[in-house]
Amino acid sequence: MIRKFDGKTPRVHPTAFVSEFAYVIGDVEIGKGSSIWPGAHLLADRGSITIGNYTNVQDNCIIHGHDDVDIGDRVVIGHLVSCDARRIGDRVLLGSGSTISSGVEIGEDCLVASGSMVPENMIVPALSLIVGVPGRTKGTVPARHTKTIKKLCDNYIEKAIRYKQQGNLESIRM
Repeated sequence: MIRKFDGKTPRVHPTAFVSEFAYVIGDVEIGKGSSIWPGAHLLADRGSITIGNYTNVQDNCIIHGHDDVDIGDRVVIGHLVSCDARRIGDRVLLGSGSTISSGVEIGEDCLVASGSMVPENMIVPALSLIVGVPGRTKGTVPARHTKTIKKLCDNYIEKAIRYKQQGNLESIRM
């Protein structure tokens, strides 16, 4: 469902895919080729939410910041992620089940391990590998993980194109 709130209507690029089972409300902008999957909630009822180009927000994620949330290009947001971050840089992977708290800023090309919890207002430098509860920097993202992030992103771009092409039952007339 795409819904207006306080006079602000979500803006979805024509090439983006938003599942009919996602909930997108308020001052949300979804960029070119991005995808929002079933059960995802993007709630911009406090500040704005900007999703960059070719980013995927997977099943059952919640994005809801206390302030504006800016998510970059080619970001992979795994299943069940809760994200209240201020900023997520380009080419980042937020592993499934991770929690990104209010005020967090994550630089480009980072990986937050599945199940990790990034504490409030943490500033994460580019190329950081974040692991644990609370999340701590455990070094630099290995090249093999950078390749995996690219591959995951590419897979979701292709999947979103296929979903958009096939439409939904409401658009199929028999």
